[in-house]
Amino acid sequence: MSTTTIGKGVTITYYGHAAIKLAGAGASVLIDPWLSNPLLQTPISALGDITLILVTHGHGDHVGETVAIAQATAAPVAAIHELAQYLAAKGVPSVIGMNKGGSMTAGGVRVTMTQAVHSSTAEEGGQLIPTGDPAGFVVAFPNGFVAYHAGDTAVFKDMELIRELYHPQLAILPIGSHYVMNPAEAALACRLLQPQFVIPIHYGTFPVLTGTPQEFQENLKDQPQIKVIPLKPGESVA
Repeated sequence: MSTTTIGKGVTITYYGHAAIKLAGAGASVLIDPWLSNPLLQTPISALGDITLILVTHGHGDHVGETVAIAQATAAPVAAIHELAQYLAAKGVPSVIGMNKGGSMTAGGVRVTMTQAVHSSTAEEGGQLIPTGDPAGFVVAFPNGFVAYHAGDTAVFKDMELIRELYHPQLAILPIGSHYVMNPAEAALACRLLQPQFVIPIHYGTFPVLTGTPQEFQENLKDQPQIKVIPLKPGESVA
């Protein structure tokens, strides 16, 4: 358990890879719940209450156990429209299809879908099925805490707009390289976003994801006002 305090009473739990739970202020939001990832295997029963599930794109390492969790918890699943329809067909009881720039309120939080620069497909029987565009999410809690989960993405200049429009105190950014930003590019993303805190994700799961929190921190030395919080799988910070 990390002793760092980010304030506002929202607890952030890292389940490995890109799976994150944000819980507090009457809401519990689960993002990209691949709970069977190689870094940490988490049973659905260990999640506690879930009021909303967000899925950034259709790749299996982000959809993860979404269907089973939604069935077990009755939490609605929000995703870009095409992915939402795909998940509904797979047995998710309640889906919320949305698109980039759109906002909605569910499970006690206000969610805005943002740009992400990546790809998005599901694999079935050796075939790739398009599942709409990849996305990120800004999650605003009723107590004023705002988090931005970038999903899988390259750095892009319009991250400045996310800062200007939504002012996230916490950024959750991939750093692994190869499929996503590397540590230097994620550091540039932080300069564009200017969060108070940043949690690195999507690294170390596979050998190809070579970026490390240490490299990330080294590349952010010129931004001492931004605190990097490297969580180990299973750790939380509040």
